[in-house]
Amino acid sequence: MLTSADTDLIRVLGDPLRLRVVSLLAHETLCTTHLVEETGARQTNLSNHLRVLREAGVVETEPCGRYTYYRLRPEVLEGLAGALGELAATARATGAADRRRPCA
Repeated sequence: MLTSADTDLIRVLGDPLRLRVVSLLAHETLCTTHLVEETGARQTNLSNHLRVLREAGVVETEPCGRYTYYRLRPEVLEGLAGALGELAATARATGAADRRRPCA
């Protein structure tokens, strides 16, 4: 069953730039400068999106001198994937695609 936290996470990941950042961070830990170069986004826009990802628990930060590195928290994505997998399993097990409730 999806929780309200799961639906919030889906909303967070629904933004194309945030999803791009998550995809990049799946391969390596990057600083804001790297993410600006990779995405072509403006620094302020990217910083706002990184804040949303951080507040949602998708990424964590690591200060390194005057730079901040961002690291993906894969367990957060795994939790969402598990909830979505449970929905799919329920649909298969109940034969939901073949069942139809009659309209009144």
